[in-house]
Amino acid sequence: MPLTNDVYIIGKNEELVSLVKEQIGNYFTAHEIAIEEIRKYEPNLIVLVNAEGNTAVEYAQLILSELHETAIICVNDEENFDVLRGLNRLGITDYYILPGEEILFMEKLHTLAREAGQRKLQDQALMKRGGGKVFSFYSGSGGTGKSIVSSVFAQTLKLESTANVLFIDLNLQYGGAETYLNLDSSRSIVDLLPVIDELNEQHIRNVAEMEEHSNMHVIVSPRDAEMAERVSEELILRLLRAAKRSYDFIIIDLPVWMDERTYIALEESTKIYYVMNLDTQAIKIFHHVEKLFQRLGIVMEERMDMVLNFKGKDKELTKKDLERFVTYPIAVEIRRDKNLQNFINKGVPLRKTPKEKKMTSFAKDVHKWVNSMLK
Repeated sequence: MPLTNDVYIIGKNEELVSLVKEQIGNYFTAHEIAIEEIRKYEPNLIVLVNAEGNTAVEYAQLILSELHETAIICVNDEENFDVLRGLNRLGITDYYILPGEEILFMEKLHTLAREAGQRKLQDQALMKRGGGKVFSFYSGSGGTGKSIVSSVFAQTLKLESTANVLFIDLNLQYGGAETYLNLDSSRSIVDLLPVIDELNEQHIRNVAEMEEHSNMHVIVSPRDAEMAERVSEELILRLLRAAKRSYDFIIIDLPVWMDERTYIALEESTKIYYVMNLDTQAIKIFHHVEKLFQRLGIVMEERMDMVLNFKGKDKELTKKDLERFVTYPIAVEIRRDKNLQNFINKGVPLRKTPKEKKMTSFAKDVHKWVNSMLK
């Protein structure tokens, strides 16, 4: 029987936390986290340590509202019937006094660990339906061509493979994907709000538009500032985690500004593609972004690649110049394409069929990049 090895401990009773770590240390890997971090780690098994003020009941409510399938054991250092009643009302019956009930506590912990391990295997089986890779396209400044790069990347990925691809436009106020992909949709990401607590593949497919040439699924933005305010970071998190179970690749076009929704998308990303021009100002902006990511704790090492757009002989800098100032790998250089604007103005997608012979230089560069990834 599979056994989950990770146990997450939540609570501000330092003495009791230390006792729990000592008890489980020979059998499990203990992680002490704050209650605010449960979304980040999405633990399968939690030991909830009661503290002064009977925090266990409040914390249990928060955990159950966020993580519906997480197993919870509560421990206390003394009998407390108010806590016990509060937990029972929430459906939590595993409550132990330490020291004193170590044997019972460990027996129950092993039982719940086996159950959590089984759920994890089932989740992994679901994940095999889709690779669950999230590629986010981000830039610290506008005018870099990020939106068209990300949309053509996603379309090419779908056309040149058998993968299930979902493109999500998180430019919530102004959109962009509907223009580049020639979509006319009355539905948007906002339509997922009523089903946020049970969000699954079918809900996503009901809201997503299908791009006619590639059959790629697209979730468009509301293109409305007031509606955009209704899209919470919780919706983004639940959408991405549901999408990972159903799609091989999820491509996200992120806005320039940093807020909780952008942060969640970046945190959930397998790869972050930073799109930039080849000039001094672009390097300065990137270094500001790099510092911001570091302050926010967004891991960049082995996750961030550079996408150099508008390559041309008249550019201030070259790829070699950039490599002196930026340590991250350069995924691709995309040539400036004079014909690109005609496609945009006409609302015609750059890609229509697999292995097209007549492609713009922009589409050719993206095609070469995507094919190198798929090998």
